[in-house]
Amino acid sequence: MKSRNLASISLVVMAIGFLLTLALPENTAVELLRGGFEAGLVGGIADWFAVTALFRHPLGLRIPHTSLLLKNRNKIIDSLISAMENELLNKESIEAKLRGIKFIRLASSMLTRFFSRKRARTEILSRLEALVSWIPAEKALPYLQSALAGYVRNADLKTVADTVVTRLLNDGRDKEALDYGLGQAAVWIGRPETKAMLGQLASSKLAEVKLGGLKGVAFQAFVGFVDDEMLGELLQSMLQSAIRDMQDEDNVFREDIIRELRVALFQLVNDEDRMQTLTDWAANGLEGQEASAFLLARLEELRGRALALLEEDRLRGGRGLFAAYALLARRIAGEKEWISEWEDKVRSSLIAFSEANHYRIGVLVKENLNKMDDASLVAMLEEKVGKDLQWIRVNGAVCGFVVGLALTLIGWIPLA
Repeated sequence: MKSRNLASISLVVMAIGFLLTLALPENTAVELLRGGFEAGLVGGIADWFAVTALFRHPLGLRIPHTSLLLKNRNKIIDSLISAMENELLNKESIEAKLRGIKFIRLASSMLTRFFSRKRARTEILSRLEALVSWIPAEKALPYLQSALAGYVRNADLKTVADTVVTRLLNDGRDKEALDYGLGQAAVWIGRPETKAMLGQLASSKLAEVKLGGLKGVAFQAFVGFVDDEMLGELLQSMLQSAIRDMQDEDNVFREDIIRELRVALFQLVNDEDRMQTLTDWAANGLEGQEASAFLLARLEELRGRALALLEEDRLRGGRGLFAAYALLARRIAGEKEWISEWEDKVRSSLIAFSEANHYRIGVLVKENLNKMDDASLVAMLEEKVGKDLQWIRVNGAVCGFVVGLALTLIGWIPLA
């Protein structure tokens, strides 16, 4: 039963009881009950008037000092705002609360609970699949090309090249490059078609040599003795032998070649004109059609791999996603200084934000209350506190009845 109805019933009971005692024959019990019902009726009416006068004019009569809440609306709002700003939600209490919160730990706990749910993981992976499929690679390509070309133009290519060359030389990559080149040359020289080409080339060049005297006679006799095949085989054997000698680490000529190779590399690195030409060539190449087609193909390939990985993990319930999150969480948990630093940054930012915007609490409350008309404000207050106030009426009727009985009994006591 609603408290308002109960209060009204208590008042009606007191009124009916009082009227019945007036109609009943006079005796001690009737007189005693009449005193109780009369006092209860007076108490109930008085409390009804008092409670009603808080919210509105009783019976619509503009009696002085009634409808107190509406008459003092601004004072009540200001008092409520003052209580919230200075007592309930003051800056000190908010700051103390914020200082006691471990934001990184709290966020980690919330994320762990979130990622521990299979449905949440699969939903994330589905959204990522949709996002990866939606990204227009052809539209992003010009920006990627422009960014790469701009980076190449603005980069200190000379310093980068010098660092790379120095690192390669320190790691012995120049020797590996020479051995690789010699190995490829040996393979090429060992081919039958190469031997035939060397023989033909040597024969044509020997025919162009003009020598006089005995040397000329001897040379012509030698040329007449050997044919293209013999010359090719001879040159092939000589070159293969020379390559084998160059591959020997103790070979004197090998060290000379490596030294010249290093000098040539550093000369290239320190040649500003050539490096600038190389930079322009690389930047222009990145913006060209061939680079565009190459990058687009790589982006599409990357998209396909990403979608395949996401789909595979989604079918597995997102175990890979959870493993990645767990790995990241463990790495972060081990960075005590980093966590402490970010805790302080987050806390300081929130405290500064709270101090700068604390007044907005009162502004927001006042704006919301000002949007409510008198009827809405009264209805809200009655809904929140009216139920408890109605019990004042019930208590007033009951207490009045008891007090009436007591006063009637006291009135019967003869005075000495």
